[in-house]
Amino acid sequence: MSGEALQAPAPLTASARLDRLEAEAVYILRELSFYKRPALMFSGGKDSAVLLHLAMKAFAPSKPPFALLHVDTGHNFPEVIAFRDKRAEETGLKLIVRSVEDSIRRGSVRVASETASRNGAQAVTLLEAQQEFEFDALIGGARRDEEKARAKERVFSHRDAFGAWRPRAQRPELWGLYNRHIGVGENMRVFPISNWTEADVWAYIARENIELPELYYTHDRDVVRREGLLFPVTAITPPQAGESIERVPVRFRTVGDITCTCPVESFAANAEDVLLETLTASVSERGATRMDDRANAAAMERRKLEGYF
Repeated sequence: MSGEALQAPAPLTASARLDRLEAEAVYILRELSFYKRPALMFSGGKDSAVLLHLAMKAFAPSKPPFALLHVDTGHNFPEVIAFRDKRAEETGLKLIVRSVEDSIRRGSVRVASETASRNGAQAVTLLEAQQEFEFDALIGGARRDEEKARAKERVFSHRDAFGAWRPRAQRPELWGLYNRHIGVGENMRVFPISNWTEADVWAYIARENIELPELYYTHDRDVVRREGLLFPVTAITPPQAGESIERVPVRFRTVGDITCTCPVESFAANAEDVLLETLTASVSERGATRMDDRANAAAMERRKLEGYF
């Protein structure tokens, strides 16, 4: 022993942290070669846009060896659907779209009304698509900082033969050692950006100049104030009796089903502006924008048990 005091490692710079997160995600994506029929879930949102960017890097100069899969609720923002189709065409990857509307016609999904939220119904359509194409691994852009149930999941998250997530049946992941094995009929959900935060995502979008739907940046929109949130006024989400429509500068932190996704007031016009807002935000991404997750603290966990992504 020299008697010298042990020195704490120097903190990572922001750039070095992004480099490390990128390297980890690329390594995880390349681990997908273990599976016969993987697919990347691509909704056109920011997390899946980052994931697609990472996948293109991971396998360059070749294309990623998997298709893109989107479960369309029929209540998505048109700008996001247009962006989804544009990116699929630009990358040359096959885009598979399966619709909740088709599940409703088959009778496997029932909704209370045409304008009722279809967010939870996505699980049924997703499991139908998984069986139809025999996907054995589905890659998603979920992050642990988004929501309590997602924080419990492993990077390689096992699903049973019915597509259900069983928290107590998860495999240990020690020091980045991933258990990729699945049994007959089982499958894996894989989350390469699990360890990223919302701020990491925006810092990476700014650094890599990743294109996103314009909804993520400030724009004027008709909204009503409901349950402490700004609720977008659209054809399927009209104002309720007594609510006053306001024209407000807003942006979306997440772009899910129109019936349950709310914007926040913002003047952020680019990724750098959004990153600054994100670093000072006091409410989580889903807590600030998702009416479905606010309804019940266990809402996401219940949906994941039923097969939701």
